[in-house]
Amino acid sequence: MTILGSVIILAALLAASAQSAQIDHLYVAPNGSDKWSGRLAAPNKAKTDGPLATLEGARGAIRRIKAECGGLKRPIVVQLRNGTYFLDRPFELTSDDGGTKDCPVTYEAYRTAKGVERVVISGGRAITGFAPTEANGLDVIAAAVPGFKEGWYPDQLFVNDRRAHRTRLPKEGWYTIKSAPVGEQWSEGQDSFSFEEGEIKSSWRNLLDVDVVALTLWIESRMPIESVDDANHTVKLAKRSRFWLASDFDRNKGGRYYIENVFEALDTPGQWYLDRSDGRLYYYPLPGENWREATFIAPRLERLVQITGTAEKPVEYVNFRNLRFAHTQHILPPDRSGSAQAAVEVPGAIYAVFARNCEFDRCEVSHIGTYAVEFGPGCSRNTVRRCLICDMGAGGVKIGHGAERITVSDNEIADGGKIFPSAVGVWIGSSPHNRVTHNSIHDLNYTGVSVGWSWGYAKSAAVDNLVASNHIHHIGRGVLSDLGGIYTLGVSPGTILRNNLIYDSQSYSYGGWGIYTDEGSTGILIANNVVYRTKTGGFHQHYGKQNIVTNNIFAFAAEHQLQRSRNEPHTSFTFQRNIVYYDTGALLGGNWGDDNYDMDYNLYWDGSGRPITFAGASLEQWHKRGHDEHSIIADPLFVDPAHDDFRLKPDSPAFKLGFKQPDISNVGPREAVGVKSRP
Repeated sequence: MTILGSVIILAALLAASAQSAQIDHLYVAPNGSDKWSGRLAAPNKAKTDGPLATLEGARGAIRRIKAECGGLKRPIVVQLRNGTYFLDRPFELTSDDGGTKDCPVTYEAYRTAKGVERVVISGGRAITGFAPTEANGLDVIAAAVPGFKEGWYPDQLFVNDRRAHRTRLPKEGWYTIKSAPVGEQWSEGQDSFSFEEGEIKSSWRNLLDVDVVALTLWIESRMPIESVDDANHTVKLAKRSRFWLASDFDRNKGGRYYIENVFEALDTPGQWYLDRSDGRLYYYPLPGENWREATFIAPRLERLVQITGTAEKPVEYVNFRNLRFAHTQHILPPDRSGSAQAAVEVPGAIYAVFARNCEFDRCEVSHIGTYAVEFGPGCSRNTVRRCLICDMGAGGVKIGHGAERITVSDNEIADGGKIFPSAVGVWIGSSPHNRVTHNSIHDLNYTGVSVGWSWGYAKSAAVDNLVASNHIHHIGRGVLSDLGGIYTLGVSPGTILRNNLIYDSQSYSYGGWGIYTDEGSTGILIANNVVYRTKTGGFHQHYGKQNIVTNNIFAFAAEHQLQRSRNEPHTSFTFQRNIVYYDTGALLGGNWGDDNYDMDYNLYWDGSGRPITFAGASLEQWHKRGHDEHSIIADPLFVDPAHDDFRLKPDSPAFKLGFKQPDISNVGPREAVGVKSRP
């Protein structure tokens, strides 16, 4: 090696050392003490100093550093050692706990040469003391729930890091309400209904502990039982349902329901039941499961992290990296059985107000009964990226009213709606300038991404939102109705939905759409998306105006490919240079009679060989109405549509219409998500 090369290497090493010295490190460990300095990663031999024991201890140490130094002079990194940290209350950060652009505060898992240690921030409590007992003639185990006398009634149980199933009837699917005294308005709720004989029994143990969950339209209602009349097969509920107990908009047909926390249903391995009368939790072990060595955790807290700034003093530049957050629950108040849409009233396990320039990077939020992350009023320029959000009682990320410029990118958001089926993957309320990009969003019972919270044409704050390059699939799962892969509401100038891959959107009855511009959606650009295998249509506009739908592929919807629900005295949308490809159902569904829409330069193809008609009109008749003058009916020549390959062959006739192949090559996260664990 030359002298020059040696000098360069030495300079680099010195620079790296200097950079490390510019970071102030604190450590937290299960074997630490908040009386120690927190400057050591492990206790010293004399056990007189070492890491701190809690997040609160680290927060206090940072406050002391600020006070002694007149503010932060260097970035601070708090590293947590391997273990589960059970919180007694949410970890709260105020304006006293933030950093600056040059000196941020970071909470992260301890790093080693092999990766990072496993750190869990838990809102749960360990259940111990299980002993063998009998239930329904079966050998099960039971333990006392600590704190039940103070009103803690857990609604979830995790055994060896696996969600155990609460007892449920029927075991799969749902029952159908025989009849209910529903009113004329679908938004009216009921507190009683009649059922088929044998579905509900007054003889059940602890009847008042049993929950009825009704599925109606696009929501669920959770209602405890108050009483049962066996002779008349009727049940009285302790709460009114959020909507009527009918099957969607058919008031003469009963809706669906299922029942949870029935002692007599504890008959399947892996199930559990909570007896609220004496605070005992029963569990039926899996075959071969060593329950004596198992870990049982039940959620207790609603929130894990609470960032609480003010308009005058926001919390700024706080980062969380490589941490796992788990075990939250949301108990509905006595006067509410659910939310009107999107489980919007269910909070986030991580909640922020007036937080700015904060980031959650490579974290995991899982095993929760709530949403994962929620940004409230005053939040701006915060980021959730490269995180794994899964196994949610509700949904993923909520960007609430008064928040703005939030980035949700490169995350996996999956397997939600375990308790509140109507929750969504990413929900944007009255909030502008947000970016939802490169996420994998899947396996939800309602909508993937919901943007806007204004019904009609009044001014809306949800403007200039970008939803791009997301991989959205297996939405709805046949549980609820009136849903979409991407769903929008209200006047939204500047909002763009582009380069998303959306498929397998399946509703219970009506409304399993790919892209759904609902009430008043206005000024939205929908471009370069690939949407296929939906139930009701690839694209649906309920009502709205001045939306542009261009250069998209809509394929293989079951009922109809495109839907327009309302005639209006203005241009609903411009639909140009799109490919619509199908082999079942109709091309157009809904209301197309007023001709207040612009459609041209599109390619349509029915692979079944049937003649294509346009809402009952031939192509020639359609032309005379002023539509699709330059459009063609032709095979677009996809590479292999039967196997979901919608790339176009070089000689595709779509290119002659100015169509360009949508780029979906990089949808979803651009790298691995979640905690970078040790191999």
